[in-house]
Amino acid sequence: MREFHEGGRGRGVRYGREGREGGWRRGGRMRRGDIRTAVLALLAEEPGHGYEIIQRLEDKTGGAWRPSPGSVYPTLQLLEDEGLARSVERDGKRVYEITATGRDEAAQRIEEAGGTPWELAERHHGGIGQFRDAIKQLAMASGQVMKSGTPEQIERTNEILKRARKEIYAMLAED
Repeated sequence: MREFHEGGRGRGVRYGREGREGGWRRGGRMRRGDIRTAVLALLAEEPGHGYEIIQRLEDKTGGAWRPSPGSVYPTLQLLEDEGLARSVERDGKRVYEITATGRDEAAQRIEEAGGTPWELAERHHGGIGQFRDAIKQLAMASGQVMKSGTPEQIERTNEILKRARKEIYAMLAED
């Protein structure tokens, strides 16, 4: 669902239940089988403990998906129970490694899907990570002006931001 609203509480673009139009929101969910494929793909790259897996998935998706421990840890346990991964104790942490069978399943799942879950998401949502980075950089630059800018720099920044907002709304109105 996508609707454009000019004023009031409903500003900008309104999205369906999934957050972004047909996609992920920060901390969003993936399809049911994607967590399994994602964990297998990450373990095929290198071993890791649960928190590392969560961090690496967040990094791979540019922050668009941060799976919960409640989805990652049971998946790791299930993969171990099925013989697709094994855990070893390292520095007081339970580290998971992929087995040969797990590596085969990871390759098969990735091939059948046409890529890893994060590759597929990037193709579908083209540039969300770059967009998020651009917003962060704009916020950082604006924050610097707010902290150390002269009154003239603050007013000039306000005008730049107003023009940018208007251009974005004009672009959305073209659709």
